[in-house]
Amino acid sequence: MSVCNQCEQAYTCTGCEISGPATGICGKNEDIQSLQEILLYGLKGMSAYACHARRLGAVDHEVDAFVQEALFSTMTNVNFDLGATLGFVLKCGEMNLRVMQMLDEAHGRVLGKPSVAQVKEGTQAGPGILITGHDMVDLVKLLKACEGTPVKVYTHGEMLPAHMYPNLRNHPNLAGHYGDAWQKQRSEFEAFGGAILASTNCVVIPKESYRERIFTTREVALPGAVRITDENYAPVVAKAIALGALKEHLVKTTTVGFHHSVILDHAGAIVDAVKKGQISRFFVVGGCDGAEPGRNYFSEFAQAAPADSFILTLGCGKYRIRSHDYGTHLGLPRLMDMGQCNDAYGAIVVAVKLAEAFKCGVNDLPLTLCISWFEQKAVAVLLTLLHLGVRNIALGPNPPAFVSPNVFKLLQETYGLKLTSGDAKKDMALALGRVA
Repeated sequence: MSVCNQCEQAYTCTGCEISGPATGICGKNEDIQSLQEILLYGLKGMSAYACHARRLGAVDHEVDAFVQEALFSTMTNVNFDLGATLGFVLKCGEMNLRVMQMLDEAHGRVLGKPSVAQVKEGTQAGPGILITGHDMVDLVKLLKACEGTPVKVYTHGEMLPAHMYPNLRNHPNLAGHYGDAWQKQRSEFEAFGGAILASTNCVVIPKESYRERIFTTREVALPGAVRITDENYAPVVAKAIALGALKEHLVKTTTVGFHHSVILDHAGAIVDAVKKGQISRFFVVGGCDGAEPGRNYFSEFAQAAPADSFILTLGCGKYRIRSHDYGTHLGLPRLMDMGQCNDAYGAIVVAVKLAEAFKCGVNDLPLTLCISWFEQKAVAVLLTLLHLGVRNIALGPNPPAFVSPNVFKLLQETYGLKLTSGDAKKDMALALGRVA
């Protein structure tokens, strides 16, 4: 007999299919708790995608109902069964697939068919606003507020893929992109000099040096920053004008826009090239990356990819690998930026369509998934991949702390889930079948 930490009632832990020490919460062992935490992280990520989709006019009541049921299942004294909890976890992956599809379709419907585009990086002469986050609706409304003014708008971080949508990149006030991933905000926002709008997650506590010129919206809030609740971005525009003109400092030009529809336009040629032995492998290297400045596994892994392979990237993980020149192969850039973490659906679509073309399963494709693991949306995407039965996904560079050893063992045995070794060249050799 044990005593619950919450209700102080005595209980006996029974019926657990995976043995492990009890957490002291009414008999739940660490494995049940681990699965519930995975589910909660997945629900948070899926809800973020669903929020973006809803703002674009796309909703699904079945998804909404599942969120309620799944949250209910995590309440105290509801679910002590491993199989039932795992079922909710995988169902979350299924529902997230639907949410990502809705978001993908809504982006195209509202913002136009994605296409490859060249993006100027740096600043141009004139007042400027930097927008960071994920939400394209915020960018649409910000650009509307800038019309008729000399203010130039720059994307930051996960907003870079905005330039692949014609209804955005053709706007006269959208000037280009500035900066790197979210973890560099404190230095980059300080250096930018103009007004800043933080939309959605991946925002960092600001320095005092730029606190008075940063604005947030809706769910996002920062101490000392102006929070706009009515989506009237006129104050952001006014602040940019008051701060004065930025200096022209163009750094480089970047190619974006390898949306799944763009890649699949070349599907026939890709399939033929694989059959002829002209393409050795496809690598998906991306995800939601952490802030450690010394983390270089993903850049080393991508640079070790053979010259006859292609690297698809998305999410903020792209910033670990995009500074390198990977060259071209068969007339196409070897590194293809598919978009935000919000565009992860695209990588799934490409894999499924190529599998159909080859008349095989996704797991039989010459495809390696190397995903940086950091936050909730990455968890939601992982659950979708597991729901689809995708095997041998490599996560890294660190194991997720909320996954218990027994649960990770279960995922390894069922799906071949593994951690990166830390040795990028060794892992690349294994992916290519060059190590016994």
